[in-house]
Amino acid sequence: MIMMATNTKARRSISQASVWLLASAILCGAQSAPQPTPVSGNAPTAAVLTKADSKSDAQFLTRNPRYTIRSADTFDVNFELSPEFNQSVTVQPDGFITLKGVGDVHVAGQTVPELTQTLRNAYDKILNDPLISVVLKDFERPYFTASGQLNHPGKYELRGNVTLTEAVAMAGGFNGDAKHSQVLLFRRVNDQWLEAKIFNVKQMLKAGNLGEDPMLRPGDQLFVPKSALSKIKPFIPNAGVGAYGNLAAP
Repeated sequence: MIMMATNTKARRSISQASVWLLASAILCGAQSAPQPTPVSGNAPTAAVLTKADSKSDAQFLTRNPRYTIRSADTFDVNFELSPEFNQSVTVQPDGFITLKGVGDVHVAGQTVPELTQTLRNAYDKILNDPLISVVLKDFERPYFTASGQLNHPGKYELRGNVTLTEAVAMAGGFNGDAKHSQVLLFRRVNDQWLEAKIFNVKQMLKAGNLGEDPMLRPGDQLFVPKSALSKIKPFIPNAGVGAYGNLAAP
């Protein structure tokens, strides 16, 4: 009994170590991986936080983060009292836009309220207390990525509420080599931290209990690893080659 408990604890440690190594590889590439943050509690999922910059502390995402302006975004700038300055602009690859009568202004990374204030400050040099409104026209839609042992891995637009199991279905479902019991969900906490959790989708579907099926957020990444059987499958003889049978007695 003691040996069984020890083996279970060892397997759990190996599983969490595998998640840590995979999360570090995705976030840091070839950089050396720091030590994972231990997980407390008896939750059925393992979680780690990976850190790209050891000088920063972890800061969790706000509940309803605002969209930030990115390159190739397009928006209308409307002037309530000076319609001659109304214009449509596109954010250049370097994050700048070119405005009538003002010139180049850097706007990438700003929310719409921040962008509105930036435009007001820019036009305050030539207009008296300008009243400006910004309307986004073309921008990057929320998305998630699915990779690993799925039939159609790729990048998918995130419309409405999508759960982890629904995301798997959108990506064509598991293929024959998938490890259903250890589906990894990566979620960025901030520029330096990435959170990783393991979900036993096989158990959820078998029990018919999707209460722990998480909702995806924009930018989430799910990864389905290979099962242990798939790794040794090439070395297992099929029914026609190398099969064994009973020898007839002489």
